[in-house]
Order: sequence, then C-alpha cells, then structure tokens
Amino acid sequence: MNITEKILAKASNKGVVHPGEIVDAKVDMVMVHDLTGPLAIEAFKRIGVNRVWDNQKIVIILDHQVPAESVKAAELHKMLRQFAKEQKIRIYDVGRGGICHQVMPEKGHVLPGTVILGADSHTCTYGAFGAFATGIGSTEAAAVFATGKIWLKVPEAIKINVTGQFQKYVAPKDLILHIIGKLGVDGATYKSVEFAGPTIRGMSIAGRMTLCNMTVEMGGKNGIVEPDEATRKFLEGRTTKPLPPFESLKSDADAEYEKVVDIDVTELTPQVAYPASVDNVKPASEMSNVQVEQAFIGSCTNGRIEDLRVAAEILKGRKIKEGVRTLVIPASQEVYLQALKEGLIEIFTEAGAMVCGSTCGPCLGGHIGLLAAGETCVSTSNRNFIGRMGSTEAKVYLASPATVAASAITGRITDPRELEGNKA
Repeated sequence: MNITEKILAKASNKGVVHPGEIVDAKVDMVMVHDLTGPLAIEAFKRIGVNRVWDNQKIVIILDHQVPAESVKAAELHKMLRQFAKEQKIRIYDVGRGGICHQVMPEKGHVLPGTVILGADSHTCTYGAFGAFATGIGSTEAAAVFATGKIWLKVPEAIKINVTGQFQKYVAPKDLILHIIGKLGVDGATYKSVEFAGPTIRGMSIAGRMTLCNMTVEMGGKNGIVEPDEATRKFLEGRTTKPLPPFESLKSDADAEYEKVVDIDVTELTPQVAYPASVDNVKPASEMSNVQVEQAFIGSCTNGRIEDLRVAAEILKGRKIKEGVRTLVIPASQEVYLQALKEGLIEIFTEAGAMVCGSTCGPCLGGHIGLLAAGETCVSTSNRNFIGRMGSTEAKVYLASPATVAASAITGRITDPRELEGNKA
C-alpha cells in the first residue's frame, strides 16, 4: 500500500484497503473556523446530542474575518466562543493564533499517520507532515463532532517524483503552479497526490506545506509527503503526544499508482497563474507587460517565515512603486513575532508596504485589501477565480513571494531574477 492507504487502513481497523473502497474511519482531529464553524454548530445542535464525541479532538480557529469587520461577523464569533466554552473546546481567538492551516501544526494538532478533517478546502496542507488531511463541509463536520467518524472512499494515487535543484528565486510555489499547469484543475480529482523524490526530501516543511496546500487546486482529495527527520524537528516541542514510528509511514516499494509524474526542477523558472484559473500557468518572464495595482504576500499558502524572508530580501533597500498597494500578512502570531525579531517588519514598512495582523485577509475577498473593478493583484495566495478578491471585474495573478515582491517594486509582473544586483 501507499502511505495514504496505510493511514486509512489503520483508521478503519482494516489490514488492507484498496482504491474505491468505502471505509468508516476514526477521526483524530477536526477543525472549523469562523466562516464554517457557525454552520457546523447549528447543524450539530439539530442532530440532538448534548456533547461532542471528544472535545480534545476539536479545534476552533478565528482567522477569516478577524478582527470582526461587521456586527454580523462579531455575532458569529460570539457564537463560536460560547460553543467552545460550553463544550470545553480549544479556541484560538483574535490575537492568539492566526491562519488555521498555520496554527494547526504550530500548536501540535497535526501528527504523522493521523486522519485530520477541516471545514476548509485547504486542510490538505497538513499532508506535509505525513497525515491524511482533507476538507469537508460544515454539516459533515457537525456529524464528526457527534460521532468521531467519517465515511471515506479510498482514493487512487498519483505520485509526483521531483528531482533537481531550484535556481535562485525559484520556490516550491513555482513547482506546484507548474504541476497544476501540467495536470490541469481536474487532473487529480479525488486522487491522493504523493510528493516524493530527492528534491522533496531536501525541501523545508514550509515548502512541503505549500505543495500540499494547493493539491486541492487540481482536484486532489489529499496531498501527502512521507514524514522524515525534518518533520520530527518541526514537531519536537510542539506536541506532548508521542510521534509514531515513521518507518511504518512510508509507501511500500511495490505500491501501485494510477500514474507517476517525473519533474526535474533544474530548469524551472518563476511561474505565474493567469486569471481566472489556477492551471493557466506561464513563466513570469512572459508577463512583464501586466501592470498591477496591488501585491499581496501572505495566506495559508505563502505566509510563513521563509516566505517573508525572501520577500524582505528583495524589498530591502528598495521602494515599492507609487500606485502599488502592497499588503504583507504573516500567517500566524508566531510568524509575526519571528518576523519582528528578524527586522522584516521594518524592511516591509520602509519599502512602503502595509503589514497587517495574522488573518486570511484579501485571499478570500474578506475584509482587507479588496479589489475594485479593473484592478489587478499579484498574490501569493492559492486561488484566482473571478470575484475571489473583490470585484468580479478585477484580476488576480498567483505567484511566489519573490515574484510578488519584485512585481511590487516595478509595478508590473516581474521575474525576480531581473532585479538581482539592481537596487533602486
């Protein structure tokens, strides 16, 4: 079996599972946030049980519309706080956490070999730690609140075997955009996407999280990376739970895959996804005529400390072009504090960027950084659908932190390698 099949077999008390088989799996952790949580709570109350199945295995995180920008949002936040208090559930409130997909692993809620569900489509991010993680709907989350179980169909698997060394300013974000451009937005529908090969083994946890985060953008059920020493180092000190033996969390040598895709990143260049589809991918160097009014560095895809470091490296000593609004949003309070200690916040501010508190922000067109009709944003987020960041007549281009930072300086989509050695 492959790693995903092994996790689902264990969770459903089966020795072996096969693609297409329906399993009744025990859930190790479920997460809801301020947009999906209220619906889950309402549905849970209609089920008619008084207590959740295990209040130690449920997490509530406020991240999408924080601080509350309207009375309606404030009322929904109040509902979540009350439910968390009644059920004694862990809640990460405003200023205490950050974006859910960063907070979950930071606070030790993600472990290799576990089944993790979240009422958010980018829950697949946690596959970077060798967990089976996937998004579910709010009413489905309510059923898990009550039972601690879920029906799942064992997915077929696609293996992405990655080799080669990245060029400077080429990042995991460029790799996943390239993969989605190659496979298409429906190229992995209800498939497990396993990232493997020497390049993945040498990749940081943050980079693996970026890859798994965007698996859903090609239809994937889950993305996953075998846990290794990098996984162990990240999790040490973040959880009191014992880590499982990683030897059992590796795909067997004879595991079968629907297909294996080989990718060499040696010649890969900075990539950009054109609006309004994530698989509409071209090299950044071919887009230098695209003018931008806004640049966004953040989100659950690229708001981690290494993302902020590379953006600061490009912005240091330079000024953002007049007429370009640049927003920088660390993915969590932990990341924000680290950026503060390293002087990154100062670099962004001196360059002319606005640094915001840890929130999803403009990624979903929530309440920070919305676009007007006719405006264009280059963003490190994960979706560029019509109306995603505001007006249905606005355009969103997806890129890496390096490409977004370079574009903020020039006012047009820019291959970051153009700026090497050229301080404005």
